[in-house]
Amino acid sequence: MFKSIGWALWRQGRIRQTFAISVRTSVALLGVMLACLALGQVRAAIPLLLGVIASALAETDDHWRGRLVTQCLTLCCFAAVTLAVQASFDHPLGLIGVLASAAFLLTLMGALGDRYRTMAAATLIMSIYAALALQPHGENPVAVNQIALLLAGAAWYGVISVAWSAAFPMLAVEQNMARLYDALGHYLELKARLFEPVRGIDFERRRLALALHNGRVVEALNATKESLFSHHRRAAMRDMPDWLALSLHQFFVAQDLHERASSSHENYELLAERFFHSDVLYRCQRVLGLVGRDCRSLAEAIRLRTPWQRDATTPLAVEAMQSAATFAGERLRAEDAAGLRAQQALRALVTNLSAMDEEVARVMARAVHRMPADTALQDTATRSWSQVRARIGAHLNWRSPVMRHAIRLPLALTAGYVLMRTTADSYGFWILLTIVFVCQPQYGSTLMRLVERVGGTLLGLLIGWALLRLFPSPWVQSGFVVLAAVLFFILRTQRYAMATAAITVFVLLSFNQVGDGFGVIVPRLLDTLAGSLIAGLAVRRILPAWNSPRLPALGAAALRAQRRYFLAIMGQYGVVGKEDDLAYRIARRDAHNADAALSGALSAAYLEPERVRSKTDAGTRFLVLAHTLLNYLSALGAHRNAEHAPLDDAVAAADYLADALERLAATLESGQPLPASLLCQETIDRYALTCPSDGAQEVEIHRILRSQLVLALRLLPPLREAADTLHAA
Repeated sequence: MFKSIGWALWRQGRIRQTFAISVRTSVALLGVMLACLALGQVRAAIPLLLGVIASALAETDDHWRGRLVTQCLTLCCFAAVTLAVQASFDHPLGLIGVLASAAFLLTLMGALGDRYRTMAAATLIMSIYAALALQPHGENPVAVNQIALLLAGAAWYGVISVAWSAAFPMLAVEQNMARLYDALGHYLELKARLFEPVRGIDFERRRLALALHNGRVVEALNATKESLFSHHRRAAMRDMPDWLALSLHQFFVAQDLHERASSSHENYELLAERFFHSDVLYRCQRVLGLVGRDCRSLAEAIRLRTPWQRDATTPLAVEAMQSAATFAGERLRAEDAAGLRAQQALRALVTNLSAMDEEVARVMARAVHRMPADTALQDTATRSWSQVRARIGAHLNWRSPVMRHAIRLPLALTAGYVLMRTTADSYGFWILLTIVFVCQPQYGSTLMRLVERVGGTLLGLLIGWALLRLFPSPWVQSGFVVLAAVLFFILRTQRYAMATAAITVFVLLSFNQVGDGFGVIVPRLLDTLAGSLIAGLAVRRILPAWNSPRLPALGAAALRAQRRYFLAIMGQYGVVGKEDDLAYRIARRDAHNADAALSGALSAAYLEPERVRSKTDAGTRFLVLAHTLLNYLSALGAHRNAEHAPLDDAVAAADYLADALERLAATLESGQPLPASLLCQETIDRYALTCPSDGAQEVEIHRILRSQLVLALRLLPPLREAADTLHAA
């Protein structure tokens, strides 16, 4: 029985992305506590534990060599800030100068990329930990150097982290890959909701939900690419480990699947109207749902490293869909243009869904020859001082949210330090620590952090008080200290309130090891409230980076990225066909990244005060249209073909579309509306391609190319209207 329970717990833990971090932190924290208790140096445990926590916060997914370099760089940053804090600790002006300067420089350092952003945040937290460790508490201060203990704890976790990465090189890649297929599965399920031939459905709301979730898929794609890159760049195809070759293959399949999943072949309202009396759209919906379910089951198989058994009903559903589409196409009256469009769209839709099913079916194939010829991955890391200067220089202006946060955070820390000195609060550095955790670049995320921080602190104080009463034994409390810290890392990304409660329990029990744990309950609560209040006021009053005014610029960036993606697609028609080389994949990824940035900013804008949300409604309309355009372009990418070059009228229409996207982007940036003669319906109609009346005589790829260009062109007038409204709002 106990064996089965243990296996169940292991299996459930193995499914979770937090499994690895929980094991590493458990080993590190438990080792510290046992060593301190055995040596009778209980007071040394607090700085050692804080060092472990700071080092774990700086951890990123990487090859063990890359993780070793990152850990060494992190330790250098830790040493620099802790020694600076130690040197200036007895001089109030010098100390706040060190903390404020560190906050400014480290925030700018985060502009170099996610890796450096994580490292910078952990380093800033480490500087506050250094001040906390140096603050005397109790009558008998620790005889050993507090800074040395902090760095020793950080180094101890660094050793464990590097060893873990070397022992389990594939774990981070597998976890990211599983998260990617989970996100794809959910995306497909949301997409299936659009294939419902029911009148009166709010398709725009469903399109908006799809556009917002696309950001999560893009985030998962980027995270998986980065974890793969750290391994792939060190291994040639000929000597690549089997697990890495399989993971690389799964990643490329996921990219192709995402392109096909984000494709649209017709206005969904037209399909619903034309096939209202047919079950073909329900069958398309079922296929999408089953493929999405297959992706989710594949994700679980990747997490658990178990053989993947595909749902046997999916191929049967595909066959039924193909038969239903043939029958519906034959019965549909296509004398009018709308009927012909619906027939052609249904045919292209069924072809695309069938191809998606084939992609999922081959995802576990280990054959390396199925990979694209170009298996290179984009290197987004900063490799030279010129890149450092360029990336940081791009944010040295008042419009940059990074620059605003780099100014705002030091001022908030200064205000917190003044309050601490004024009230003579012996635990006042908790105010600064709260400010660092709560004060985020965005108002909405800061507000959520504030609520979760205060609520989690109250809950943690209550739990900690109960544990102090019920378990007075130091050994038992030490166990709870380790458990609380582990729970903090497990919960901090998804359940920050519960993570705050866990770290609060950690603080109370740790301080009880060296003094009176009950005596820190009230200071912890008051300092958390004070720090949260300062952080909330700072993000609202000091150079606020509202998202609503940024929507036009982000919309322009999205249109320009889509234009580059469109040109990359058209460059392969009639030339190389479906060739997923690095340049094409970068263009595709940039288009989706820009779309995700726009949707993320819009989501954040809805959390901001009503007085600054003037552009949110217009931004929502623009996002739906821009994402719809991206769907139309993705369909062009999914059907790339080298056998038949586009006809002259298609080339002319493509040139006009590319020029129109650039004009729309320019008008969003400048705020100058386009002349009435441009992008009007009459001009669009001249380029709107008319398919031959006898559709059977036209090459299929020409038919698809024409129809998708027509859809994109017809979207230009509402896009122009939405752009004008967005800028004028």
